Amino acid sequence: MAWFNKHKKDNQDNRLNFILGIIFLLTLALIGKLFAVQIKNHDYYVSAAAGQHEMFAEIEPERGKIFIQDQEALYPIATNKTYVQIYAIPKEIKDAQRLAETLYTFFHEPQLAEEADKILKEQDTQKLADDLAYVQNMGLSETELKAKEAEVQTNHKLLMTDPTYLELRTLKREQILKNRQADIIKEYLDKMDKWNDPYESLQKKVEPELAKQFHLALLNDNWPQNNTDLNNLEFKNYKIYDKNTDQSMEFAGLGYMTENYRYYLENNIGSHILGFVSHDKEDKNDQYGKHGSYGLEGFFDEELFGQYGSVKGDRGAGGLMIANNLEYDAKTNGDDLVLTIDRSIQFYACNRLDEMAQHYAATSGTVIIMEPQTGAIIAMCSYPDFDPNNYNEVEDVDIYNNPALFDQYEPGSVFKAITMAAALDQNKVTPTSTYNDQGQVMIEGWPKPINNADFSSYGAHGLTTMVGVLENSLNTGAIYAMQQLKPEVFADYVQKFGFGEKTGIELEGEFAGNINNLLAKKIKPIDIAVASFGQGITVTPLQMLTAYAAIANGGYLVKPYLVREILHADGTQLVIQPKKMQQVISTHTSAVLSGMLASVVANGHSKNAQVPGYFVAGKTGTAQIADPNKRGYYESQYNHTFISFAPADQARFVMLVKFENPKGYQYADSTAVPLSRDIMDFILKYWQVPQNTRVD
Repeated sequence: MAWFNKHKKDNQDNRLNFILGIIFLLTLALIGKLFAVQIKNHDYYVSAAAGQHEMFAEIEPERGKIFIQDQEALYPIATNKTYVQIYAIPKEIKDAQRLAETLYTFFHEPQLAEEADKILKEQDTQKLADDLAYVQNMGLSETELKAKEAEVQTNHKLLMTDPTYLELRTLKREQILKNRQADIIKEYLDKMDKWNDPYESLQKKVEPELAKQFHLALLNDNWPQNNTDLNNLEFKNYKIYDKNTDQSMEFAGLGYMTENYRYYLENNIGSHILGFVSHDKEDKNDQYGKHGSYGLEGFFDEELFGQYGSVKGDRGAGGLMIANNLEYDAKTNGDDLVLTIDRSIQFYACNRLDEMAQHYAATSGTVIIMEPQTGAIIAMCSYPDFDPNNYNEVEDVDIYNNPALFDQYEPGSVFKAITMAAALDQNKVTPTSTYNDQGQVMIEGWPKPINNADFSSYGAHGLTTMVGVLENSLNTGAIYAMQQLKPEVFADYVQKFGFGEKTGIELEGEFAGNINNLLAKKIKPIDIAVASFGQGITVTPLQMLTAYAAIANGGYLVKPYLVREILHADGTQLVIQPKKMQQVISTHTSAVLSGMLASVVANGHSKNAQVPGYFVAGKTGTAQIADPNKRGYYESQYNHTFISFAPADQARFVMLVKFENPKGYQYADSTAVPLSRDIMDFILKYWQVPQNTRVD
């Protein structure tokens, strides 16, 4: 019994010692933890606590606006506008079918109806073409063929008015719409079936008014008959609220997010000048947000973007920021740009270019208008263009490139004025200097003669003055004028006129052209010969225009520019001063050559450019388009260029009009010249430029 009691006491002592040991170890662990928290990792836990009690928010700056002018007034051409994004929370949606159908009705049905009509019209046109092709392959005589073609045309017109055919056409249209409707609704339903996704975008960049109408239609089958005032609705906390009751008008699983986007008020007008701002945010210039690409938006992105601000403070009950002890860093809105572009001239020139480029079925077209004394760009546009509001809808991203400074092409005969300028300036020729034109000329080291463009139809021109060389656009005359100079002297003038280098205009995507043939240590005779009339070298339209500005302004090369003023967010402004680069030719040479170019318009190939009451100077260029797939040129594809300035003796503006591969027109005097005349007539009247006292 004594042994049992002793053994029991020993067990109790062991358990007590074990418990005391555990308590001791736990105490040591607690002390260690307190040491780690309070001393070793003090800074970490202070920071973590601050993260729970502090709030930090960035304040996004407002992107700077872009303005153009119209006489004395300024007009915004690029600004910012609030749009709405419609999104779904899939797990909360209760009526996905209604939501999908309403989305289709508001955002797809009108566009698809137009597409269906276009498809059916194309099918009708193709049927007529197939029927005409069939009769043309029947082996009929010319008289029989014309009669059969007339019969096909008559039958086609009757078919287009036949009630049975029209009924079948209507059924086909309905089937096209029905199929597309089913596909689109299914796409929406698939999105809303993603239960694990917290967020699914349904429509981006929706006009606020349209989003309100859409929501009312979702809630009420009788809308718009219920006459709800859209002004009483507002977007708040990702919902639509009734201002009168401050109650949300919810549709389960649907949300709205307001967001600022770039907005271009003139749509396509000036798109190549402006570029666009991305709809999506990205990191650029150490700033996260929506950034500009191409044009001014890309070139001045950092200035237009501005600088983020921030606010830092303590978090109170409910997660709200406590007003006391806030650390506030103000945002800096982006700079505004005031352009040299004249709104009325830009609008007129761009619309006329678009109209005539389509009329000539040209691949592309460009108009640039500049003040020759300053280099200020008055108008710049190209065809085809794009709507920067919907830049993401273009099929070919190459359309973003500005042809005025991106396209490099062989200019052709407009370059003869540069050759003549060099020869005149070196006193090697005068306007009345003559040479004997035989219509063609052989060049050392080249097996074939170089002909004038009219050699096959006109032959030799005989004794011809330098004025006659420009009036009749003679290749042999340009070669003659060039040959009066040393090759390196001619090449130096080409460089001084700005060819082979970028102009430095404030736009992204400018190219320098290529005059490498004239930069060789020993220039080949054939290279310098063809360069004299604008072949074998490439230039940009802007370079070519800038060179003519030097002819028109007394001989000075100017730097083309688009931004007249930069308006900073703090109210200060930077006025951009015109920049004369260098004097290329003498004032005397400038005046003489301007008179010679005025004679080209009065008496030469550019007669269609005449504007009653004014002396107009100018020169055409029709150049074959180089084939990139082989050495040589396309047989029947041409670039048409016309560069002009007016009045010829005191030029207010210089203008380039260019068409790439117009169909059915061989020479620039039938395409670029008439458009230039129309625009020039508009500008002279718009600016109320006094007429010349005598115009022969």
